Formats: sequence, C-alpha cells, structure tokens
Amino acid sequence: MDERTSETLRNKSIKNISIHSPIHLRPTNDNDFGYYLAGLIDGDGHFSKKESPQLVIVFNEKDASLAYWIKGKLGYGNVYKVKNKQAVILVVAKREGLIKVIKLINGKTRSQSKCDQINKNVLSSTSKEWSLAVKDFSFHLNTNSNLNDYWLAGFSDADASFQIKLVNQKDKGKIEVRLNFQIDQKQSELLLVIKRFFGGYIGYRKSQDTYYYGSTSFGSAKKVIEYFDRFHLLSSKHVNFLKWRKAYVLILNREHLTDSGLKKITNIKKTMNSYDTTPVSVDTDLNSTDLNPSDPYDTSVPSDLSDT
Repeated sequence: MDERTSETLRNKSIKNISIHSPIHLRPTNDNDFGYYLAGLIDGDGHFSKKESPQLVIVFNEKDASLAYWIKGKLGYGNVYKVKNKQAVILVVAKREGLIKVIKLINGKTRSQSKCDQINKNVLSSTSKEWSLAVKDFSFHLNTNSNLNDYWLAGFSDADASFQIKLVNQKDKGKIEVRLNFQIDQKQSELLLVIKRFFGGYIGYRKSQDTYYYGSTSFGSAKKVIEYFDRFHLLSSKHVNFLKWRKAYVLILNREHLTDSGLKKITNIKKTMNSYDTTPVSVDTDLNSTDLNPSDPYDTSVPSDLSDT
C-alpha cells in the first residue's frame, strides 16, 4: 500500500467507525420521506405527459418490495414488470397522487431537469381539473449545499455503486485495496454537490458522454459510511453498502495486510454488485398486469454480515 494510504491508516481520528452497523430503518415522517423520494426521482424518475401527466420511477426487479413500499406510503400508483428487462416501474398517474408527490418533494428536488419536467408536463397542464388543483402552486429546487438529509440516500439507491478494487502493485510486491463509492450521471451538476460534501473527484467518459463521481480515499470512505449509517439506503444496495463497510473495518484493523484478511476482502468483493445494472428507459413497453404484491422480495441482510 502506498505511503499516503498508510499515513491515513495511522491517523487515529479516522478509527471511530463502529464495527456494528446500525439497525436498518426507513424514513418515518413525510419530511424525511420527501427528501428520499426527491433523491430517488432525481436519479431514476421521469415526469412525462402523454394523454395526461404521470410519474414513472424505475427499479431493479430485486427492489420490487421498495416500489411497493413507496406505493403504500403514497397511497397511489401501480407497479409493473418491464418486458425483457430485470426491472419494474412504479407509475403514478392519478391527479391526486401526482399532487401528493409534488408537494412531498417541493423544495427538496435538486435536479433542474426534473423541475423543468414538473413545470412543463404537470403544472402547466391545460385541463380544467389540473388548473384548479395546482392554482397558485409554485415548485422550486433545493439549492442548499447541505446533504444531511435523505436526498442522497434516494439518489444513491437510484444511481450509486459500492466497489472494492484490488490493485496488484507488482513493483512493491503487494496488493492495494481501494474502496470506491461511485455515481454516474449524464450531467455533472449534482455530482459537484456530492463532491463538495464527501470529497473525491469527478471524471468524464468521452466515449459515453457521461460524468462520474468517485471516491477512493479512506477519509472520504469514512464520510460515506457516517452518512449511510444515519440515512439508510432502502434498496438492495444497502446490502452492498454493509459489505463495503465491513471491508473498511477490516482495512482499519490492518487485516488487509495479512493473507487471511485479504482473502476475506476478496470474498466480500466477489459477492457484491451481482445484479444486472443495465439501464432501463422509462418509455419501455410494459406487461399488461401488475406484479403480485403478495410475492415478497428478500432484502434482508445476509447472515454472514450480521453482528451476532
């Protein structure tokens, strides 16, 4: 491991992350839920207008239970399986449901494009019923640089990944372990907010015309863990976070410098990010029937990550 990383590990102030992960909790009030929903929509939502306005949010099929939970919290919407994709979508089309969503996320959304979609496709509807329902309603963005709320949890459930990278440094005869928290976006505006909050860097992929936020320093990893220990991920990515967190603790205890510790981290890495992350368009054709809401999707924490 390089000198800079070793110096970080010698800093005692960084070693205050508990080996025990907090009990997994969901937002309990409308304010917290609104921030989470705003982040999720900023990442994987779309307000469209065909015959009438609607909101579509895309989920990996492993997170169908999350889609149903959000539907239950809203009291509106339908969940559909996307044809030929490992994905489901939550569609909110009723006027009362859309108004509830917009009120929940007003002042919490950070994406200018989502704000434009709401103003153009929802609030500017010419129907008499819509005009009366949103009369004198003003929708505005959250421009605060403070991310101490659930917005980033929702945004990360949509677009983030937790990665463990093993770099073989042949010249030094050792393997370096890097923990990377990454978010990919078509624009850099939201990534800049996250960079200011966690540190890290922003890269650009010319071939894909996309930007990505990345953080591989252990100081930034500590900030990431402190955030998600407080504002929990609600998708299956929470399990990947716990594995990533466990690798961080192993590194802080210097176990990565032993063969047995490195093997533990390698085994953790092998079990992460195993689901299909192929992007799904919100305009993808749907199956004609809802998924069965009584069919549970297991998002529990694996036994090998419990602190018993």
